[in-house]
Amino acid sequence: MSRHRPRDSWALQALALPYAAAIRLRNGLYDRGWLAQRRLPRRVISIGNLTVGGTGKTPLVIWTVEQLMAKGLRVAVLSRGYRRQNPSRYVLVSDGRRTHAGPGEAGDEPFLIALRCPGAVVAVGADRYRLGQWVLERCEVDCIVLDDGFQHRGLHRDIDLLLIDATDTQGLRAMLPAGRLREPLSSAARATALIVTRADQVSDIRAVLAPIMEAIREPVETILVRFIPDECVEVGSGVFKPWAELAHRKVFLVSGIADPSGFRSSVERLGLEVVGELAFPDHHRYVKDDLAEMRRREHQVHADCLLTTEKDAVKIAALCGADASMWALRLRTDILDGRERLQRLLLSEGTAPV
Repeated sequence: MSRHRPRDSWALQALALPYAAAIRLRNGLYDRGWLAQRRLPRRVISIGNLTVGGTGKTPLVIWTVEQLMAKGLRVAVLSRGYRRQNPSRYVLVSDGRRTHAGPGEAGDEPFLIALRCPGAVVAVGADRYRLGQWVLERCEVDCIVLDDGFQHRGLHRDIDLLLIDATDTQGLRAMLPAGRLREPLSSAARATALIVTRADQVSDIRAVLAPIMEAIREPVETILVRFIPDECVEVGSGVFKPWAELAHRKVFLVSGIADPSGFRSSVERLGLEVVGELAFPDHHRYVKDDLAEMRRREHQVHADCLLTTEKDAVKIAALCGADASMWALRLRTDILDGRERLQRLLLSEGTAPV
């Protein structure tokens, strides 16, 4: 069997060249004003990243919305709704009073954001400018948060928060499809601030940031973040319990996310005994056969319960009924360094570079 890794192949490196050239051309057109950014009549805060896969955008979006709403602001979250099944151009996931679309229609992350931020308006659509106009025609909104908005340059934003996963330095080494970069490291110069997520899991943050700082050659505000366990949610009933109640149980992990190894690491750091794992592709749509396979594998290794992510739980809940042996781990965002600076950015009237 070949030990050759596809991501390191010359073929993928060759394919990355035209992709990188197209991205640089597009960015250059925006930088010079030859492609215009459109403005919405509300303050816009973007949260995004440079790489494909999970950097912790959804927990930070939830934290940001909570901070803004705590100041009495009416917030709308605009998301693409990746892999949603509703073909409509725009979908109102929540009007701030109740949800109008499930995870299949809305997409995993927007539905989870709507659940976690029940007072916020949440909507999905590919064109965030027109989506924003559509929302503003229907809802009273003071400010707008773009979920995964860093590459969506057609819409002007006042604050650009760029997430960097401290545990994924490999992801910063090459452009798609040879690597995981959506655009060059030099694009980080557009950011108002760099948010280094999972910063508690590395010993030297400077080593993580070194290639980015070398590429942009200018100072940028850096804020350090970690995600810590908040509580566990019984998937079937929605009952909450302290995560410590699972401390003495053998758990079998189930996930359909971009980084299942990160989920496993988080669980193991809590001191839980992981006796098995079933990882589905990112944004997996669960069916009854999947639940049967989870149960089969759980019993095979004599696990006490299944443990999944909160994002997966919103899709699995309809399948498992009131079963009390499946739990989801809920994480919350904890700002290790720069909390006050980040809060000032969110509530300031300054603008980000475009």
